[in-house]
Amino acid sequence: MANQKIVCSSCKKDIASSKGTTKFSCPSCGKTEIIRCLHCRKIAAKYTCHSCNFEGPN
Repeated sequence: MANQKIVCSSCKKDIASSKGTTKFSCPSCGKTEIIRCLHCRKIAAKYTCHSCNFEGPN
């Protein structure tokens, strides 16, 4: 099985082995998986769903 590159939905950094990351389905459409690194979670950096253009975290 090949290693899949996992990137933060906000900053686009590779976070495959980072602590404090989270993954969840888009709160609006549920179709896209949102992945967040600890840093972007702490600073409440925005992300956009590629399926429905929902913007979070607020």
